[in-house]
Amino acid sequence: MIKKLADIDYSILQQCMHCGMCLPTCPTYVETKEERNSPRGRIALMRAIADGELAVSKSFGDEMYYCLGCLACTTACPAGVNYSELFEVARAEIEEKGVLDSPKRDAIRWFALRLLFTRPRLLRFVGRLLWLWQVSGLQTFARRTRLVKLLPGNLRRLEPQAPVIQAKFSHQLIAPVEKPVATPPAPRRVAVLTGCVQDLVFADINRATVDVLLANGCEVHTPPVQPCCGSLHAHNGDTGTARELARRQLDLIDPFTFDAIISNAGGCGSHLRHYDHLLENDPAYRERAVEWSRKLKDVSEYLVEIGFRKPGASAAGPVENVSVTYHESCHLCHGQKVSKQPRELLKAIPGVELRECAEASWCCGSAGIYNITQPETAGWLQERKLGHLLATGAQVVATANPGCHLQIENSLKTTRGSTASAPKIVHPVVLLANAYLAEEASGRPTGNVIPPSNSV
Repeated sequence: MIKKLADIDYSILQQCMHCGMCLPTCPTYVETKEERNSPRGRIALMRAIADGELAVSKSFGDEMYYCLGCLACTTACPAGVNYSELFEVARAEIEEKGVLDSPKRDAIRWFALRLLFTRPRLLRFVGRLLWLWQVSGLQTFARRTRLVKLLPGNLRRLEPQAPVIQAKFSHQLIAPVEKPVATPPAPRRVAVLTGCVQDLVFADINRATVDVLLANGCEVHTPPVQPCCGSLHAHNGDTGTARELARRQLDLIDPFTFDAIISNAGGCGSHLRHYDHLLENDPAYRERAVEWSRKLKDVSEYLVEIGFRKPGASAAGPVENVSVTYHESCHLCHGQKVSKQPRELLKAIPGVELRECAEASWCCGSAGIYNITQPETAGWLQERKLGHLLATGAQVVATANPGCHLQIENSLKTTRGSTASAPKIVHPVVLLANAYLAEEASGRPTGNVIPPSNSV
């Protein structure tokens, strides 16, 4: 049974005061100026459905899937409306009613949500096939000969955005257990989550995350085969599968045995923090879910919390006098309320000049799969974001979410191609890991610095 809008604590629906503070922060409202496309407009529709005044319809479904789910409204809201819960429950009821069903949509959802993203080994297999397609030259050949023009319209549009798959995935770079070189008397034990897209496309970020934790005296546990966190499912109305994936995570990683559970992806982390809510009615997992949510930390948040070691001046070598601007992942800053910590990491790196970007916390248009389902609005947001990033003149754009990373990277490819003037997109933890390695290479390391040979 799924929770419906009529089942929600009614006080949550009543919290919205219709003050309008959310309006200028909502990208879809800013784009259309239509009340129904605003958070308070959507809440009014949800309340009408909970009251039985409106039925769940296709138009309601279209409206809820037009919402980015960026949660900027939750940061702006003075009443503390839990829009995240309302949003996910509304989408779950839309899927339960089937008002948006079609053979094509149902097939795509079954393949992606029920098959591919519930089987990590299958996902890696598909990732390996994509890697072979890319490195064999077949992708280049298909593009140059314009064979891609034979693809169906949607696939033809998406093909240029296909991410570059890495040669090695996380389990090939990270051992299941790694210990710091100089083990502290009482090392912190942490578990690192490798993610789905992060595992295939940004395994180097996972490696850097482990290196930074090791350099700060942590014993790091990274299970080699990890299930999807369920974020994609919960945000797309499949709460049943989201709960099943949460149970798999809790079976794999016992939160009671670790000091922290580390996520380095803003979107995943926002969902992972709410396993307690997701499994609140599951007596077999409820207690573990509460402990999990208590210990789930973004990597930047955890490093600041434990007082991470700042690299010395000897670490300035490869990043000397580099200008960096920071784009905030929506679900990291609005969902997890982690905003200043990534900046603290960046400011601590010798040679880095942090340049603030206008509308840093605005959505880039990725929003999970929003850039696939709503390409026009996603494209408008992508252009708006890129304009602000380029206006800083920064050489590096730091961001802490794979969806944002790919969205900005694709936008740069379109506008700048592969020119040297295009800024590089980097996760903050990678810059910090590089600073530690530069410090090691200088021959004057301090603390628990991890040499490159620790990679497996």
